[in-house]
Amino acid sequence: MSDPLKQLADEGVSVWLDDLGRHRLVSGSLERLVRSRAITGVTTNPTIFHNALRAVGDYDAELRDFAQLGFSAAEVVRLLTSQDVRAACDVLRPVFQETDGVDGRVSIEVDPQWVGDTQRTIAEARVLWWLVDRPNAMIKIPATPAGLPAITACLAEGISVNVTLIFSVERYYAVLDAFLAGLEAARGAGRDLSRIASVASFFVSRVDTAVDRRLDAIGGFEAGELRGSAAIANARLAYESYERMLRGQRWARLAEAGARPQRPLWASTGVKDPAYEDTRYVVELVAPGTVNTMPEPTLNAVADHGEIRGDRVSHSYAAARSVLDRLSALGVDLDGILAQLEQEGVAAFQASWLALLADVEIALGARTQVGGHHRIQDADDAAVDERVPRSNAR
Repeated sequence: MSDPLKQLADEGVSVWLDDLGRHRLVSGSLERLVRSRAITGVTTNPTIFHNALRAVGDYDAELRDFAQLGFSAAEVVRLLTSQDVRAACDVLRPVFQETDGVDGRVSIEVDPQWVGDTQRTIAEARVLWWLVDRPNAMIKIPATPAGLPAITACLAEGISVNVTLIFSVERYYAVLDAFLAGLEAARGAGRDLSRIASVASFFVSRVDTAVDRRLDAIGGFEAGELRGSAAIANARLAYESYERMLRGQRWARLAEAGARPQRPLWASTGVKDPAYEDTRYVVELVAPGTVNTMPEPTLNAVADHGEIRGDRVSHSYAAARSVLDRLSALGVDLDGILAQLEQEGVAAFQASWLALLADVEIALGARTQVGGHHRIQDADDAAVDERVPRSNAR
C-alpha cells in the first residue's frame, strides 16, 4: 500500500506539523516524526504555546527561576518559546542540510500586540531572530497593511519570513510584491539570496466555514451545491498568482542571483465540518512547490487514508473562477467575508496571546513562594490557525 505522505513528497509537497511544545522535544516525538520523514518543518502560534505551557511540570524549573528574578510574563513567554523553537530547529537541522535549506524550517510569531505597528514588528522580528539564532528559523509576520513593509524590511536584512494570515488573492498579490521588494533590497546590500527563505501562509478551512454559513442562510439547491467549494477555489487561484510571479521579470532577475521562491503554504487545513472528508484540504491542494502545515489529527488522517491523486491545482483555474462567479451570482460577498476573516484572525491572534500572558503572570506569582505551583489554565478557544473567536462562533 502506498504511503500518502511519501506520495505528497513525490508531488513536490512539503508536510509541516502545526504544533510544538516541550513535551514533543523531551519525549522524542518530534524527532521520531522527522526521522520517519513524515514531516519536514514545524509551525507554531500563540495558542499552540499556550497549550504547551499549561502542561504541568514541563516548564516548572524555568518559571520558578524567572519568578525569582522578577521577569515579566512577556519576557518569560518570549524566552521559553524561543528556547523551544531553537531546540526544534536543531531537531530539524538534518532536513535543513539535506534539502539545502528548502525545508527543515521552524516558525515563531512576532508579538501580536504590534500588529498595527511596522517598526515594532520589525524590532520584534529582529529580537526573535537573534534569540533563536538558528539558520533554519522563520519569523511569522501577519500580512496586514502594517505587516507588509515589515516583511520587506526583514527579508532585506536576511531574516527568513513566514507570512501569515493571508485570506484573499488580492492580499496575496501584495505579499508577493513585499517578498520581491525585500529580496531586491537584500541583493542590493550584497546578501546571499540563497540563504533567505520565505513561505506565504494562505488560510483555507476558515473560508469554507464563513462562506458555508452564508450559503446556509441563502438556502436552495444552488447554495447547497456550492457548500465547501469556496476555500479550495480561493486557494487554487492564489497558486495561479504564484505561477504568474514565477514567470515575471522581477523574479527572473532574482532567481539569476540565487533567490528561491516564496512557497505557498496551506494553513488552517483541519476540517471543521464533519460532513467533509477529513483530508480534503490536503489532497485537493496538492501542487508542486507548496507546503501543507497540518495539526496532528489531520496529519494522522492523511497518513491513514489520504488518497493522493496528483496535482489538483495547476490547470484548475477556470473551474475555480467559475465557483467564485456562482457565489457572487447568489449574493455571496466573498471579498467582504475574506476581509472580515482577516480582522477576526488578527483579533483572535491578539486574544490568544493576551490569555497566554495572563496565565503566565499568574503562574509566576504562584512560584514566588517556596514550593508554589500553579497549572496554566486551558487555552482560549480563539486559536488563530484553527478556530474563530468565541464571540463569532456559531
